[in-house]
Amino acid sequence: MPGSSGTGAVTRSTLRQQIADALRDEVLAGRLQAGQAFTVKEIADQYGVSATPVREALVDLSAQGLLEADQHRGFRVHAYSVADHRGMVEARSLITDGMFLALEDGHPGLHDLDDPRTAAAVAGVRRRGEEAQRAASAGDLTVLIGYDLRFWRELSALFGNPYLVDFLHRLRVQSWVCTVQHLRRLTDLRGHLWAGHTELVDALLAKDIPAARSILTAYHAHSAELVERLAAG
Repeated sequence: MPGSSGTGAVTRSTLRQQIADALRDEVLAGRLQAGQAFTVKEIADQYGVSATPVREALVDLSAQGLLEADQHRGFRVHAYSVADHRGMVEARSLITDGMFLALEDGHPGLHDLDDPRTAAAVAGVRRRGEEAQRAASAGDLTVLIGYDLRFWRELSALFGNPYLVDFLHRLRVQSWVCTVQHLRRLTDLRGHLWAGHTELVDALLAKDIPAARSILTAYHAHSAELVERLAAG
């Protein structure tokens, strides 16, 4: 019956997303490490589900650049190079520069703060930033990644362009996967993690675009230097 098949499709789609999210979190946590290989059957057995949604989830993660298909033998976690990370940092910089230009040109995203919905959204972004800063100061990488991804997703959403939101989110996930491969070598991350989230929000709210640019320029330089230093041993 049409109704039954539709429900099944929704259920499978939801399961597919849940598995993709769980595996992405495993990679971000470093429990699935760069170069580690596995099969569809192994993942299906691990989660107690059929092979179909697992295969679909792994294909999705491959399309996002987090996994590589291994010629009918399964998948492996993509190992990013230092050059990959430099490219990601450059891409992030170009995107945020575009956001700053939009604000200078009068984009309404962060200007209509009298609108209760905008004010509430900005307050939410700042709360995510506060949580991210606390996690960074404590050296809690897993918590930091979660709040940092939410911070950037909600901040970019203020510009009202879903394509920008999705593209930046995907890029930041890739950046974290790449960075995690190196940061996990450190036993104590306190003092190594960027914690300028609220400072950035405050600069944007003050419409101080030069200050916001300066904050992110320092962040991108810090990120690139840290990964290159860790990669060099």
